[in-house]
Amino acid sequence: MPVALAGLATVLFCAVLAGFPALAGALFVHLATCGWLARALLFAAVWVLTEWLRGWTFTGFPWLAAGYSQTPPSPLAGYAPIFGVYGVSLFCALFGALGHEIGRRWLSTTACPARRWLRWCPLLPILCAAAILLAGAMLHDLRWTEASGRSIRVALLQGNVAQDIKWRPEYFAESLRTYYRLALENPAQLTVMPETALPAFLDQVPVAYLEALRELALREHGDILLGIAIAEGRQYFNAAVSIGASPAQRYRKVHLVPFGEFVPPGFARIMALANIPMSDFSAGSDGQRPLQIAEQRVAVNICYEDAFGEELIGALPEATLLVNLSNVAWFGDSLAPTQHLQIARMRALETGRMMLRATNTGMTAIIDVDGRVRSALPPFSRGALTGEVSGYAGATPFVAWGNWPVIGCALLIVCVCTVARQRRWVAKGSRVSHVGRETK
Repeated sequence: MPVALAGLATVLFCAVLAGFPALAGALFVHLATCGWLARALLFAAVWVLTEWLRGWTFTGFPWLAAGYSQTPPSPLAGYAPIFGVYGVSLFCALFGALGHEIGRRWLSTTACPARRWLRWCPLLPILCAAAILLAGAMLHDLRWTEASGRSIRVALLQGNVAQDIKWRPEYFAESLRTYYRLALENPAQLTVMPETALPAFLDQVPVAYLEALRELALREHGDILLGIAIAEGRQYFNAAVSIGASPAQRYRKVHLVPFGEFVPPGFARIMALANIPMSDFSAGSDGQRPLQIAEQRVAVNICYEDAFGEELIGALPEATLLVNLSNVAWFGDSLAPTQHLQIARMRALETGRMMLRATNTGMTAIIDVDGRVRSALPPFSRGALTGEVSGYAGATPFVAWGNWPVIGCALLIVCVCTVARQRRWVAKGSRVSHVGRETK
């Protein structure tokens, strides 16, 4: 994009995102009550509501909700299978608010006479904060799902193709050779290639090449899951296609990235200046079934989709395994790939399923059901991550309930505080009128 337009887009993006915590602060100041517990609960409630609002406004940008900071070994991670990442955000914000109350009370204690020490002692906020940590640690030891069937060997391929050459025609043959060689040298029942691993439409890839991949999969009585764009009539999709022993199947990405994968109405002329390849995909249909491949029922999600936890649970509890195909080369050498890995860890915790991530440049990883990274490839390296993984059966409470218990609780807290504030104003007005009549 032209420098001036890119700068303006960045400023506007930051300004929009800054509006959500600003809204939380404004609501808290407007509704705050006198009691320490009421203040702490209100702060947690308005914080999580604005995070949730950010997660779906303008198609949603839930990146880095506060709860993602509490992946294992944090004790607050134990709340994830029950309440999801917004529930973890709620307890995280509540813990922080209680910490503020503890500090506030200690400072008040030093200025109070000795006889008033018990009144100002922060014992109750300390006990509440400790209870939050203890309960989270105890919940983390619970297992909501169990391994199902025999384990399978997987190979997650990381081609490390730089984004600035990925779509150049002269490098197309090299991309084909890279991924074929990685698949050949790392045989597995389930081989996963990253998002748009082959920079072309499926019908543009030589038939002989696809047949060669199929032969590799058949040697292991397994399947290869390939990230590639597909064309269907006048529409094209960011997709994952299976090749191998199982019948050929497809997953079409549902939640597209605005401006990167589709052009919002009214922005076509601006996006023409950005010159982003394949930036106007069609969205796949909701409710796509898990793919029956490699003796597993695989719930596929592509790149940014794993940031939307409540959308992923639509494939559960039927799915036994989560697989994410990503191309985070767009982010370069920044914190974003590591942040994306942390988001994927939260999805494994929420669903009680292992998460496999195959990426172009990093972070390719195998994530266990407890949200811990079992193994990962170094970023910006070419290779294959192999290992034994198991499918899981059963459902966590979050799979059954989604975000609504947490959002409902937060809304209830805000409503109670709103009513309490109105009553205070009515009571204050009555006292003022009474004093006025006595003065007369």
